[in-house]
Amino acid sequence: MSTQETTPQYPVGDTSRLSADPWYSAAREEAPMARVRMPYGGEAWLAVRHSSVRTAQSDPRFSRAATAELGEAAPRMVPGTPPVGSVLTMDGADHTRVRRFMAKAFTVRRIEQLRPRVQEIVDGLLDEMAAHGSPADLKKFVAEPLPVMVICEVLGIPAAERADFRVLTETIMSGVFTSDEAQESIAKFLGYLNGLVAAKRAEPGDDVLSTLVTAVDREDRLSEIELASLAVALLVGGHETILNTVLNFTYTLLTTPDELAKLHERPELINQAVEELLRHVPINSGGAFGTVAKEDIEFGDVVVRAGETVVADIASANRDAGVFADPDVLNLDRKGIQHLTFGFGPHHCIGAQLARMDLQVALGTLLGRFPGLRLAVPAEEVQWREGVLIRGVEGLVVAW
Repeated sequence: MSTQETTPQYPVGDTSRLSADPWYSAAREEAPMARVRMPYGGEAWLAVRHSSVRTAQSDPRFSRAATAELGEAAPRMVPGTPPVGSVLTMDGADHTRVRRFMAKAFTVRRIEQLRPRVQEIVDGLLDEMAAHGSPADLKKFVAEPLPVMVICEVLGIPAAERADFRVLTETIMSGVFTSDEAQESIAKFLGYLNGLVAAKRAEPGDDVLSTLVTAVDREDRLSEIELASLAVALLVGGHETILNTVLNFTYTLLTTPDELAKLHERPELINQAVEELLRHVPINSGGAFGTVAKEDIEFGDVVVRAGETVVADIASANRDAGVFADPDVLNLDRKGIQHLTFGFGPHHCIGAQLARMDLQVALGTLLGRFPGLRLAVPAEEVQWREGVLIRGVEGLVVAW
């Protein structure tokens, strides 16, 4: 294969399921970067190795703000353009300032205080599934309601508004709508958030959004636009990603019986197992947005020119044989798992610890409660969603 002779359409291969197309392995063998054609905005460089992804996400010679400034010309996965003024597209001092406020709201102490409540939520959902009886759709009984309940608990979203919130986030994240529809959905979402912020300002609670609103009012260091963009990132990131990851991880374990047996024999392995699953199971169908080189940057024999876009493929980096032994094999005994699923550098996912806790509690409790858990249909009959940014199943019917 020569990435110089051909420019493949990105993402390469079937991304509706959880497998990795052989193209990525071949690309990693050849160079740290490969040239690809994005669904929107033209061509970009794709960082495919662990080292090149780390560099693209952390080197100050790359700019996320410049990506937002490109607008419709930005090479990207989704029809919507990179949001200007969002924490996702900030650089340098502005990004550091906004992250500092987020760090106050997402302390390890705050997240750990939430663990008993998450356990209660999971126990209640599994009670309902058990009452329904075998077989049952894990998506309906656990994966759909769990992230909504947790993130709404964290952010203090009123119970009466949670159904509307789910509809809005699902529309924004589906990736199958037109650009006009995307902008309309985002506008509705921002309108909802403005009302929620006003409510938190009038009556602050013990939640993340109240903490952020209070920080804005006391120190005047975050603009209303920045606050709204933070809330969008937290709400959407905390919902659709966890929903699908719970299902994808469960599917992977139920179709890898030797590894599943390890968890049954050693339940204390759950935290390490979650890290290996985060490495092994791809979350997204591809990198949504990229970063723009501010100057010429060398990656081995590849030179990324100033003004060119680099998109980081996390799933490819997590299968880099130069970092992980037998990278295509799920091994729950793997130690020192330096996966990049939550990103790397200044834009490392602020909600990583919350996501870890959700997955640890959900998977650990599910397997402990239903030791005979299995797919209710053959694996090849499981239906996968198509044309979406976050990989996932239409449903996951299980029996026990």
